[in-house]
Amino acid sequence: MTGTTGTTTARTTTTGTTARTTMTTTEPRTSGDDQPTEVIPLPDDGARTRPADGAARRPTSVRTRILAAVVALAAVGMAVAGGTAFLLQRERVDELADDSLRRRVEEFRTLATEGVDPATGGPFTTAEDLMRTAMRRSVPAPVEGLMAVVDGRVALVEPDPVAVRPEDVPQLVAAGVAAQDDTRVRLRTVVTADRSYRYATVPVSVEGDPSTGALVVAVDRETAHAELVRTYRTFALVGLAALAVLAAVGWLVAGRLLAPLRALRDTAQRITDTDLSQRIPVHGDDDISELARTVNSMVERLERSFASQRQLLDDAGHELRTPVTIVRGHLEVMDVADPDDVRQTRRLVLDELDRMQLLVDDLVVLATVERPDFVAPVATDVGVLTDDVLDRARLLGDHAWRVEARADVVVPLDERRVTQAWLQLAANAAKFAPAGSTVRLGSRVLGDEVELWVRDEGPGIAPAHAERVFARFQRGVQGRGVEGSGLGLAIVRAIARAHGGDAFVDPHVTTGARVVVALPLGTPPPDETQEEPR
Repeated sequence: MTGTTGTTTARTTTTGTTARTTMTTTEPRTSGDDQPTEVIPLPDDGARTRPADGAARRPTSVRTRILAAVVALAAVGMAVAGGTAFLLQRERVDELADDSLRRRVEEFRTLATEGVDPATGGPFTTAEDLMRTAMRRSVPAPVEGLMAVVDGRVALVEPDPVAVRPEDVPQLVAAGVAAQDDTRVRLRTVVTADRSYRYATVPVSVEGDPSTGALVVAVDRETAHAELVRTYRTFALVGLAALAVLAAVGWLVAGRLLAPLRALRDTAQRITDTDLSQRIPVHGDDDISELARTVNSMVERLERSFASQRQLLDDAGHELRTPVTIVRGHLEVMDVADPDDVRQTRRLVLDELDRMQLLVDDLVVLATVERPDFVAPVATDVGVLTDDVLDRARLLGDHAWRVEARADVVVPLDERRVTQAWLQLAANAAKFAPAGSTVRLGSRVLGDEVELWVRDEGPGIAPAHAERVFARFQRGVQGRGVEGSGLGLAIVRAIARAHGGDAFVDPHVTTGARVVVALPLGTPPPDETQEEPR
């Protein structure tokens, strides 16, 4: 097998003791791997193996996926690095082989140029004598071999045992025979069934000798690469051992890192709709520990929300049962033939339905207090809000409505919800205060809070009941026995706490009652409370 012609060298012809040179060429190397490749067709899609329909697939754990990714990345990195180094080193070995062949050609050229047989001191008389002398003076490398072809036959071979015997390779013999008639030195590659050779052929002729010959110098590339292959085979084995160690260490490290996630999973599996008391143990300050804290906070909110909902449903069921019982009882005993009885029953049923509607509306408000969008604070002028609530409160009853104090400050709050809470306090005052009495509204900045309140001249609230009045379905405390849903003050406190504040009964008021909603300022402004005459 021969390739295309590459760089030029020289052919040496001896005339007596005078040598003349002609230009020769060097063929570029070809890889011994450049062989025809058998193509094995893949089966079509219909013939490919697929898992059976409905076959269960076990999910791969995060630990396994992380470990597989790390090991795969390390394996790819080692393979790329090792493969690249191997290819570069193999190229280097081939370059050294070409250099060795060029040195052999130069040594032969020097001998032919001198034209003197060291054994006789006279000129070479035949091409065979010239090549014999050259082969005797040459010491081939362990991967090299030489032979001489004269008149179409192998005339000279290496007498000593050598690794490469060109005369045993038919392709090299044929190349030597062909080179007798050539005019250039050739550097080529030949590939046999199991070996690859890089060789140089030098046409040889001596003036006065009718015979022609060629010197063949060959390098066994497989033998030249053998040491390199052994080295990288060792590298591959060491790399596999390193990957095994990496996999073992990675498995342990991944297990330790993912232990909080497993605890999170186990805790989540233990949590049920009736038991939200489970918590994830938290250790450290890394990202996974922060995730555990976040999940614990979420579970705490869920626990509070579920407890609130259960309590709300229990109380609602109890409160709704009474008006339903009243309506049913009156309808059962109503005399449909008596118009007066029908009118009275209709009035009573409508009153109870209004009461139920009020209760349902209040329940809807309380059911949404745990939602993050229950309040949407925006910058609000508290002084303007105070005047606006006063205007609306005038419609609640026949009282003298006054502004007791006004805070001219802008605070982030949900104006709609705060107005709802403030008007609820005003409605309670209108119910419990004597007709024609004075009801005062006010707002002021106190410390880092803004206080909104309603003060009446009614029977007041005993200190023992100051907290109880904010519980759900509490009514008729300390003589304040006006009918209602019993959820008004509970809603007021829920709105206040949704803003980060609270609602309370002022314990220092001895006449009537003063109920206060305290909300955070955000950025505390200067106290600009303005007192107004009562």
